[in-house]
Amino acid sequence: MSLYGMMRTGSSGMNAQANRLSTVADNIANSGTTGYKAASTEFSSLLLPSTTGNYNSGSVQTDTRYGISNEGALQYTTSNTDLAIRGNGFFVVQDANGTPYMTRAGSFVPNGSGELVNAGGYKLLGYPYTSEDPTPVVNGYAGLKPISVASGGLVATGSTLGTFFANLKASAEIIDPADLPSATSDETTKYTHKTSVKAFDTLGNQVLYDVYFSKTGDNEWQMSVFNAAGRDETTGAFPYGTDSLVTPPIDLEFDPVTGNLTDASKADAKVILDAAADGGLVPNMKEMTLDFSALTQLNYDFTIRAEVNGNAPSEVKQIQVSSDGIVYAEYQSGDLVPMYRLAMATVQSPDELRVLSGNVFAQSENSGVVILGFPGSNGMGSIVSGALENSTVDIAEELTRMIESQRTYTANSKVFQTGSDLMEVLVNLKR
Repeated sequence: MSLYGMMRTGSSGMNAQANRLSTVADNIANSGTTGYKAASTEFSSLLLPSTTGNYNSGSVQTDTRYGISNEGALQYTTSNTDLAIRGNGFFVVQDANGTPYMTRAGSFVPNGSGELVNAGGYKLLGYPYTSEDPTPVVNGYAGLKPISVASGGLVATGSTLGTFFANLKASAEIIDPADLPSATSDETTKYTHKTSVKAFDTLGNQVLYDVYFSKTGDNEWQMSVFNAAGRDETTGAFPYGTDSLVTPPIDLEFDPVTGNLTDASKADAKVILDAAADGGLVPNMKEMTLDFSALTQLNYDFTIRAEVNGNAPSEVKQIQVSSDGIVYAEYQSGDLVPMYRLAMATVQSPDELRVLSGNVFAQSENSGVVILGFPGSNGMGSIVSGALENSTVDIAEELTRMIESQRTYTANSKVFQTGSDLMEVLVNLKR
């Protein structure tokens, strides 16, 4: 037996337990850190070559691992900008230098510029809403911007799109062609159904459009649109002081079997009102599309639902974040306007990510490439607003590990001390 090897092995064991105690200390210190992933120390043996009658003791080496893929329990809060992820994935954040990282720490609050930052000072990133819905860059961070919830004062947004879901009664009577709504209609004009649509111009003024549906034959209908500002004051309808906004009126045909619009009519049912189509009554109106392609003709009463974008002048009341990561500005008028959509990142082996200060993670050579997407899609988790993910540290388990390491450290020190005593005996043999 090599006394030097015995002492080396004891020293290795003490060092290994010191490393384990270090991870225990880190875990206990971060037991209250939002999104923290508990560290653990794994041991592996290191053997040295031995010969017959001469055994060389080896040593032990340690490897620190983080259970990054383990999900912590959710703790609910009263702040809409406190965010947690239920399921897989990470928030994408950046530091002051613009370097992107991943994190599960979602305790975000607005800074002086209105940008959402967490306790580590990292800014939350997302894709801004423009004229089109944002799309993620799967394998890169291009297009991501810091999410800013700063209120710019009063905001008015002109309407550009209205989407309608309506049923026209199949058993309604057919209207005589001579009585259909037109640019020259009078108070004797007949129609089957009428609805009004509220929209907004660029200054936030409310604009009403009257939409008429008239049954002209079996499975055939005609649609006309008028600016409500031109209504006759006496009748509240026809005759209008301005022409129809769609000339000629739109002819629609329904499939007699399914009750849905035919393919040709679906295209015709998307009515575009250009900026000058209001007869000069609304000079600040944007070009607007009224999409009636979801119309049906079933033997049921006339029913309609409408979704029209745009809003009247209003201040931002609060920020809301949906489960699919869309960040909305809620105005005092009650309107919800999408501002950003959160990006979510994942890798093939989350536990192999590099752990950095500030409770963030970075890609490593063993983690796999970073893949970006949206919450709730492609295996990504969903966003929980008003909640935080707790640390995955179990205090009772950490205290148990601490006691085990303390005793094992003491036992290894005894091995080292015994080897030292035997070495002293060996040295004194020559005296």
